[in-house]
Amino acid sequence: MTVVHPISRAWITTGDTGAQNYDEFASDAEITTIIEANPRSALAVEMPHRAPEGLGQSFLDCLPAAARRLAEARADGSYTPAEQVTVLYRITEPASDAAAYGVFVMVDTDQISTNVDEPGLVIRNEDVFIAKVRERVALAEAVGHLLSPVLLLQTGRGDELHATLAKACDAAGAPAATDLDQAGRTHAIWPVGPGPLQDELCALAGGGELVVADGNHRSLAAQLGGLPRFLAVVTTPESVAIQPYNRLVGELPLAPEEVPAGLREAGAQIEPLDGEPAVPAAGGTVHLYLAGRGYAVSLPRGPGEPVDNLDHALVEQVLLRGVLGLDPGDKRITYVGGDYPAGWLTAEVDAGRAELAVLIAPVTVDDFVAVNLARQKLPRKSTWFTPKARGGLVLAEIS
Repeated sequence: MTVVHPISRAWITTGDTGAQNYDEFASDAEITTIIEANPRSALAVEMPHRAPEGLGQSFLDCLPAAARRLAEARADGSYTPAEQVTVLYRITEPASDAAAYGVFVMVDTDQISTNVDEPGLVIRNEDVFIAKVRERVALAEAVGHLLSPVLLLQTGRGDELHATLAKACDAAGAPAATDLDQAGRTHAIWPVGPGPLQDELCALAGGGELVVADGNHRSLAAQLGGLPRFLAVVTTPESVAIQPYNRLVGELPLAPEEVPAGLREAGAQIEPLDGEPAVPAAGGTVHLYLAGRGYAVSLPRGPGEPVDNLDHALVEQVLLRGVLGLDPGDKRITYVGGDYPAGWLTAEVDAGRAELAVLIAPVTVDDFVAVNLARQKLPRKSTWFTPKARGGLVLAEIS
């Protein structure tokens, strides 16, 4: 039996509802701007306290407005219902033949495994911020739907799944809907009802261990919310890449000149940069930018597990906790994904909206796979997979 299933009752977009996932933004103001420009965006439901009329209110206080918006979207034809469907998904790059593939499905929640002693075919690999998880639980309960999928990487039969998805999309004709994302990529979807193709897709998608590539908070929310299944896009290794995941610190708890000194005391090697700070090409060195100066920093490594010596883990332990005395969940820390270049982060510091930028080489695919097979956890916000699945294209009704 497979752990992957059709969506019992889906709501398929008819256009204009697609959106970046709620946690892909470095600034809350960006979310408000998107909702202002397109009130039909799924962000207006997922982040109701960032909608123009919700500003100044708490997330929980805005949940009735979120439920109302979704009900109105269903009533006005923004979504169309479908029963017992899987949904083909193709993402094409602008001015290129390159394409990523996936399939929208439901996955058994009891298959989630977070350590070697916990059985299950769905591996969740990162620490999470529990407050964000609780928000996702409350949203699902309030609106009765799942709007954003968990992105799962099929590690067992990825090549077969990729070939089948590519062939099926090519033969499917005009898509049911398309959506253009902020990077110019085209997202296209095709519902697939009961039949041999749906059976094959579910078997291939569930044919090996599934690693959470994006959506650690959403997968845990399904567990805490008692949902038997969660909405997912199962994709293939050939379809994704890992981009940098950097950090901004809004307000330092010590003087800027004390940061390099503190790192040296902690055993780090630190040298001024001649040019502009950039995302390092490989692990082993991170770049810092503060008070108008850039530094190349080699953080001290210890005898622990390999995951403990990844750059993201060392930044968390040596820099954030050790030198700055900040918990990684501190509101002064912003986790900035690969859609934002190094120049954007340094400009935030120069403009006074942050005091420290931390630029970290992306986790390699080999490291990512090794950590997951060992059922160990990456530090929170370590991997920025691209392209990401859009929210608001396929909804799963749970009420």
